[in-house]
Amino acid sequence: MNDRTQRAAMDVSTKTTTRRRLLGNAVGIGVGAAAIPAVSGVAAAHFPTQLDIDIQPQNEDNFIDLAEHDSVSVAVHPTEYLNGDGERETFDPTEEAVRYRFGSRFDLQDGGGARPAGDGDVTEIESGHGESDEALVLEFPVEDTGLDGSEEAAWLYWERDDSGEHGLAGVDSLRVYGGEQSNTALLRLFRRFLE
Repeated sequence: MNDRTQRAAMDVSTKTTTRRRLLGNAVGIGVGAAAIPAVSGVAAAHFPTQLDIDIQPQNEDNFIDLAEHDSVSVAVHPTEYLNGDGERETFDPTEEAVRYRFGSRFDLQDGGGARPAGDGDVTEIESGHGESDEALVLEFPVEDTGLDGSEEAAWLYWERDDSGEHGLAGVDSLRVYGGEQSNTALLRLFRRFLE
């Protein structure tokens, strides 16, 4: 075998390895993408992000102090959106059943999160454009939210029925103080994967 034949054989071997790696990586990514909904509890598609919420509506900074606050208020505003059939639908929280869960996204996806303390209060809230609407303001116990200080957003799920499998979601930014930033969310994900 001369030098030219050896180099050609090495080039073919390298290309084959590269193709195998590429194919293996693509299959791995596909399997991973398919497995994530399976290990994440409630699929996000069952709770499309359609709710208009405001965490701590009387506080522009949306902060929660885990050491100081016993509860956190969340305002749910009426909202109009396109449903799965492309038709306009209105969600009016003052006319719907109070079936909400609030907290970190991981806790909500696992069926957890804080339930409201009571049925909430209907409150007239200004939208900032000189208009106002009637929003439902709910109080949630901070200790049940699953927030640990590492979050930059919190989620609210409204459950369409008692099964808790379908509904709508809303998200708002927040600052969490008083918690030890940890890898709690990552640990929860690994636990779910191992179960």
